[in-house]
Amino acid sequence: MANKKGGAIYIGVTAQLITRVWQHKNHFIDGHTSKYKITQLVYYEQYECIEQAILREKRMKKWKRQWKVQLIEELNPNWIDLWDEIIG
Repeated sequence: MANKKGGAIYIGVTAQLITRVWQHKNHFIDGHTSKYKITQLVYYEQYECIEQAILREKRMKKWKRQWKVQLIEELNPNWIDLWDEIIG
């Protein structure tokens, strides 16, 4: 998630993507996302197993910022909010 193109980034894991993004959009989550107004879903991955998702999240959190930006921009070069895509 991000607050704008090239802006603050948040990486998280959830078993309920729609609910979690809605919570961020409506400022129900305190901390980094609230402080930096991070409300746009700009990238997501889906996994069959929550353990795989958690492992991926932990690895990505150790990445350099530029690697995260490159990953987002490979699939979403304009950092468009993907909310409509997931509620579809």
